[in-house]
Amino acid sequence: MVNNSGQTCIQADVKTAFNEYYNRLVYFSYQITHDKTQAEDIVQDAFVKFWDHCDVVSSNPVAIKNFLYSTVKNATLNVIRHNKVAEQHINSLNSTPVEEAVFHSIIRSEVMAEIHVAIAQLPGSCQQIFRMSYLEEMKNNQIADMLGISVNTVKTQKQRALKVLRGQLKPELFVLLLATITHL
Repeated sequence: MVNNSGQTCIQADVKTAFNEYYNRLVYFSYQITHDKTQAEDIVQDAFVKFWDHCDVVSSNPVAIKNFLYSTVKNATLNVIRHNKVAEQHINSLNSTPVEEAVFHSIIRSEVMAEIHVAIAQLPGSCQQIFRMSYLEEMKNNQIADMLGISVNTVKTQKQRALKVLRGQLKPELFVLLLATITHL
């Protein structure tokens, strides 16, 4: 039989090694992983590596045994390390509760939706100027030029919008709105 590197492996060597060491290696890996399926997968992968590297591993039974045990040991330890990292990641997620973060995101979304509803209820030109100024971050003179009105009209409409929103929104929502628009 020919392996991936084009070398001829003696099928009898691989079959003999498999029959002799498979159960031992599974038990060896299982003692560390405590997962029979995982241990079987590790050992099967070790035999695939043996097949791929049979040109490097001599047909000496001691060399084959050493190669297989070493391969299974390394793969098993890698699995254990991976499982520890995965467990630490899960624990870190649990220490900063995802559900709490989701809950806060829902609240923020609802609050911002309520603010946007209030903005949508502003009179036409007042709403347009508010959006251009605070949401699109345009300067007063840019808005005035674009709409063909005076800068003082822009300022007056912005003040009017804030006054209407103060009356429509709960105090805590209005404060949040002010904090949001001043940090843009």
